[in-house]
Amino acid sequence: MDKKVSDSETIMTEMIMPNDTNPLNNLMGGNLLRWMDIAGGICAGKHAGAHVATASVDHVSFQKPIPLGEVITIRAMVTRAFTTSVEVYVEVSTAQFTGENPRQSNDAYLTFVAINRETHKPIPVPKVIPVSGDEQRRYDGALRRRELRLILGGRMKPEDARELKTLFK
Repeated sequence: MDKKVSDSETIMTEMIMPNDTNPLNNLMGGNLLRWMDIAGGICAGKHAGAHVATASVDHVSFQKPIPLGEVITIRAMVTRAFTTSVEVYVEVSTAQFTGENPRQSNDAYLTFVAINRETHKPIPVPKVIPVSGDEQRRYDGALRRRELRLILGGRMKPEDARELKTLFK
């Protein structure tokens, strides 16, 4: 059964506490990546209807530091599903505790593989139905991002990347 992007969307909120920060009192990047992975995994698991394992994390932008005491909101949404994998866009926004000064601070694409709990083997996932213009744009770009991941991971030859080639014609 195919699923709409909104069927699997996940929103997670965290407050930056002293144990989450570096000596400059800003959120440590590793903690942010952990939370992004958790939100993305929940989103992918809801879409797949199964346990998932992180397969890749694309470029993560660390645009601005997130200081102690701020509240972050992590929004994860499925962009596209392939045979056994799900690509998820994760966007992080931050604001003061009172809600003032809201801004986007980070984003990334993560890929998860659906796993059968007993056999630990990959299993098929439902296709994605994009609804909004943003969803369609991310859906359309997912093939190029996938080809790039496969090339960088040594699993595809650049000359076989049909979608990426269209960017240069």
